[in-house]
Amino acid sequence: MPKGATHAWSVSTKRTFPRTQNALLRLLFVGDALVCFGALCLSYYLRFHTPLSQLGPHRPDFRFSQYLPLIAMGTAIMLICYAYRKLYDPRLLLRPLRSAESILQATMLWFLIVVCTAFVLKIEPSVSRFFTMIVLICTSIIMPLWRYVFHFALLKSRWRERITQRLVFIGWSEEASHLAKVITADHGHSFGVCGVVASNGKIERPTDNEPVLGHIDRLETLIDQHLIDTVVLVDLELPRDRILDIAAVCERRFVEFKIIPSFFQIFISGLQTQTIAGVPLLGVEALPLDNALNRFAKRLVDIIGAVVGLALSAPVFLVLAILIRKESPGPIIYRQIRSGRHGEPFGMYKLRSMHLDAEKDTGPQWAVADDPRRLKIGRVMREWNLDELPQFWNVLIGDMSLVGPRPERPELIAQFEKTIKNYHSRHETRPGMTGWAQVNGLRGNTSLTERVRYDLHYIENWSLLLDFHIMVLTFIRRKNAY
Repeated sequence: MPKGATHAWSVSTKRTFPRTQNALLRLLFVGDALVCFGALCLSYYLRFHTPLSQLGPHRPDFRFSQYLPLIAMGTAIMLICYAYRKLYDPRLLLRPLRSAESILQATMLWFLIVVCTAFVLKIEPSVSRFFTMIVLICTSIIMPLWRYVFHFALLKSRWRERITQRLVFIGWSEEASHLAKVITADHGHSFGVCGVVASNGKIERPTDNEPVLGHIDRLETLIDQHLIDTVVLVDLELPRDRILDIAAVCERRFVEFKIIPSFFQIFISGLQTQTIAGVPLLGVEALPLDNALNRFAKRLVDIIGAVVGLALSAPVFLVLAILIRKESPGPIIYRQIRSGRHGEPFGMYKLRSMHLDAEKDTGPQWAVADDPRRLKIGRVMREWNLDELPQFWNVLIGDMSLVGPRPERPELIAQFEKTIKNYHSRHETRPGMTGWAQVNGLRGNTSLTERVRYDLHYIENWSLLLDFHIMVLTFIRRKNAY
């Protein structure tokens, strides 16, 4: 939200943003229903009135009136799947990319439900398997396009401001600074940072961008004056009674009250509340890859990718083997011990890009620019990641994944764990041939702290779509390696 728009709406008008969100969600639901119905009608036409009708077993030419009940039922099931995948969460109104991922998941769920239902109940007229496949393809393309148009129109309209929640921090910290920067940089974020309320007697300007609105003693006045929708408590050193007073003020003014749990530095997205004997407990309960179905899907993609990777890389592997042996007699592949999931050691395979006994005098260390230990062909292999082709075998046997935090050597980890906060948390998943940190330029001799932060972000926010995104970026954002 642009600065200076503080008084664009009256307090009473601004407080209507939940109703505005609900109205937009109803409009989105109606639009989804119409677009989905249209996609199924288009699929009917493609299946029975185009050359696609010649595919598969011979079928009678079903009239549209015969298929209309099935199309209506299919539309209803699709909308239920969308609701199940939380596509009508207000936070997705300004998040088209996240919506696209959920749409694909919901459409796959719809496909499984319809196929299984048609098989068990013997629905008449019979549901064509090719029809369901065409629906799967059409919906996966048309629905994200419609959603993107809706999001784009919303971003350009006056409703954009009404559904943006104005946020204020009480106190300041490194976490608050990071959150404020992320919100400010993301024009499609559902929050807009209004400023900071000082929690102690000394009022200081925390950054050049976030103004200090006043002192906590004037919180209720500041909420009305600046049309605040969400209060985020950062300073947890306040007395308990003071925190309860803040919560009570927020309740009176119909403002959301949130806390940054600064004592949790990792896996924040996995925090859940559990009630035991009436006492709420906050802790890390689950991560995406703790789900058995997610682990199965990721492993299936790994196996398919490893088989395809080994087959496609075989000719390249043969040429590199000849060049390596010609420049430096000795083993072509070497096995190096790395730390895998939960810190378990495994042997990672690589094409040899350095001379034999390269670390005999120096001990374990990272490669550097113009490394004298490197073979001539080694520079090319490392620049194009060709030395890592044998790791497709590691993926196939389950030591590694196609995507994940890059594995490190146990000798180096012994040094990192003493100086890098939360370093071991990156071992919550299998290491990968490529990763979120690597495609963002963090490889080789770069900041370990930043690399760990990117690795933890990947673990917290894993999805198959993110994995495919990283795979594509691995080729697009190819960085020079040492």
